[in-house]
Amino acid sequence: MKIGFIGLGIMGAPMCGHLIAAGHELFIHTRKPAPADIAAKAKACASAAAVAQAAEVIVLMLPDTPDVESVLFGKGGVAEGLGKGKTVVDMSSISPMDTKAFAKRIEALGCDYVDAPVSGGEVGAKAASLTIMCGGTEVAFERVKPLFEKMGKNITLVGGVGDGQTCKVANQIIVALNIAAVGEALLFASKAGADPAKVRQALMGGFAASRILEVHGERMIKRTFNPGFRIGLHQKDLNLALQGAKTLGVALPQTAGAAQLMQACAANGMDQLDHSALVKALELMANHTVAPDLAG
Repeated sequence: MKIGFIGLGIMGAPMCGHLIAAGHELFIHTRKPAPADIAAKAKACASAAAVAQAAEVIVLMLPDTPDVESVLFGKGGVAEGLGKGKTVVDMSSISPMDTKAFAKRIEALGCDYVDAPVSGGEVGAKAASLTIMCGGTEVAFERVKPLFEKMGKNITLVGGVGDGQTCKVANQIIVALNIAAVGEALLFASKAGADPAKVRQALMGGFAASRILEVHGERMIKRTFNPGFRIGLHQKDLNLALQGAKTLGVALPQTAGAAQLMQACAANGMDQLDHSALVKALELMANHTVAPDLAG
């Protein structure tokens, strides 16, 4: 299949690489130079429109809602290069409401639109083990599902267009609150004089066990906060949750608290760290770290 891929960042690059390895013909467009292994096997295009002209399916993996809107509908954007029967797949994590509006504009051009945000971070992208949450028609989903199977393991059609993004926002709420809970627990244990590494080990055998405790708990103890998934991006997702909650008339007090912890990190210049570094906001308030911070 001829596939366009726009956005070759921390996650987009390995996702694109899996599609190349599966034998697909890739047409790419990215602001920064593509990784050498991808550049050697994919055809670089001068614009998003050129990608859309060349490909049957156009995949986007971009940071935020304005980025997707610009790439789709800006000058030289995807919309300018589309022809009837093509499929646009947005794997970014953006606003569900804007996703529905974008889809209507793409569908008016005779094309299908699938929103398919992912969870699993850089590790999942490299291992092709991402969870992919999809919104769109059954027909469009089945058409692109074989591509998803090269990038992920848990692939679900949640519902219509926008429902994939709604599911991703829900995912980000759960992840953020779990990071905050693990951070508070390990900080409490450390301040009380217990070895946080051994506390984590003990908790992994009980009802408190979780993927967050396993992966991000270890990051908090080993002080390995290189991203991963940046605090700045998770802030964006929580803002989507809180904006949606306001529109729906729903209170999300714990989500708001986690968003404030991330804001505290950002205010202290830590928005480019992995989201497990949310614990640093708690540590600032406690004047105590879970473990010695070797990076200072």
